[in-house]
Amino acid sequence: MRYRVLEKAVKSARGNRRQVVDKIMEALRQRLPEAGIEAEVMGREKQLYSIYRKMREKHLSFSQVLDIYGFRVIVNDVPNCYLALGALHGLLKPVPGKFKDYIAIPKANGYQSLHTTLIGPYGTPVEVQIRSREMHHIAESGVASHWLYKDESALDELQKKTHKWLKSLIELQSASGDSTEFLENVKVDLFPDEVYVFTPKGKILVLPRGATAVDFAYAVHTDIGNRCVACRINFEMMPLRSELRNGDRVEIITAALPNPNPTWLTYVKSSKARAQIRHYLKTQQKDESVALGERLLGQALHGFGLSLADLATSVWDRFVRGRGVKSKNDVLTDIGLGKRHAVIIARRLAADRMAEGGAPVEQKPRGAIVINGEEGVAMQLAKCCRPIPGDPIVGIIRKGQGLVVHTHDCRSIGKSGHERDNWVDVEWAPGNERLFDVGIRIVTENRRGVLAKITAEIADGGSDIQNVSFDSERGVYTTLNFTLQVMNRVHLARIIRGLRRIPEVVRITRAKE
Repeated sequence: MRYRVLEKAVKSARGNRRQVVDKIMEALRQRLPEAGIEAEVMGREKQLYSIYRKMREKHLSFSQVLDIYGFRVIVNDVPNCYLALGALHGLLKPVPGKFKDYIAIPKANGYQSLHTTLIGPYGTPVEVQIRSREMHHIAESGVASHWLYKDESALDELQKKTHKWLKSLIELQSASGDSTEFLENVKVDLFPDEVYVFTPKGKILVLPRGATAVDFAYAVHTDIGNRCVACRINFEMMPLRSELRNGDRVEIITAALPNPNPTWLTYVKSSKARAQIRHYLKTQQKDESVALGERLLGQALHGFGLSLADLATSVWDRFVRGRGVKSKNDVLTDIGLGKRHAVIIARRLAADRMAEGGAPVEQKPRGAIVINGEEGVAMQLAKCCRPIPGDPIVGIIRKGQGLVVHTHDCRSIGKSGHERDNWVDVEWAPGNERLFDVGIRIVTENRRGVLAKITAEIADGGSDIQNVSFDSERGVYTTLNFTLQVMNRVHLARIIRGLRRIPEVVRITRAKE
């Protein structure tokens, strides 16, 4: 059915004139020599299945497919490419906005050509590609053939760009975790739909369509990408997730230290940005896992009357050889990620130390891991119960996640009571002054101005509001859900006392998922 519809549409577009390709080709072949241009002209009519695929994949209507008739003009050199373009624009009217100069700005993979769409006989749109013989050879035979085609002594600009692209593939491969991730990254460069933007110094960067300021930052330099915190687009402050458009002038504002955000992965488009963000996060996770592994192992060793300093290099070497692991850091990483139990490792290390002639050890109660709230990838505060200083807490080692800290009455840890071996004693660091997110639920009378009173009281209590939502039911009462930032449980209690003084407030509870 679709075949018949498209066939009818194509016949209607060309008025059943099968000679349309020959007619246009003859006009092109006649016009170019008149302009003094030696050229080879080839033409084709797009197959119905190709039209169907393009409409489906790019969500186009039939009238938006402008390359049903396609022609390729091959000339001797670059100046003749532009002369041919002028001659063809004099012969047939161009479609505004459908001209692309891939000679001045080549694609990332080295492809060069001029693309233009003209209005042919009978009002039929015609796509024309104009390129030199060298460009045609590269487009047909691939980037690697360029070295065979050219004199080896001539290293022109295109070769440099091609070499840079091939080098970027090697960087992608080293930063990618596996072949699937590498393929996902490289597909972006192989099938691009570009947008052209400017640096503050006027340099043009080519990015995939839909790219954001984060993609731009990584395109400038990996270090700029890792440290970017804000951006100016056309001299205006904009969010990092802002989508870039052709001609935008982009300036990146950086922090002193790198801190890529995992949420960037949800909106970056370029393969380099995606690969470098993942690479940084994996490296950061490993570093933090080693640090957490040391703390957990130190806590476990304390139970055997030992510390990490008591373990000589020979003890670690004996342990590594006997357990088939590569290094001490790999053991600590596995402990930090929950893949190995710190108590079991500590027991075996103590046994290896005794085997080398160390003094017998006496088991003691294990100390607690100190939590200061500035943990990263390897140690996290649970989102379900949002613990804050002053709450009784417990740590749980989750495989692949590291240490997750919950309140002792959190429902999610009740479900995993059989995993008691993964529980870790933790305690809050004294004198902590950073802010922690906490949820509260407020039931109020549905009166005008009550939200203003509540937010003012929260501000007076020295807290910031991170998020607020309310139930949409219309009635006598309404429920407001706040996410606040507080220093500790005492600070939260002080805010709640102030809120209870508001006459319209009926009930306040701490919100937990």
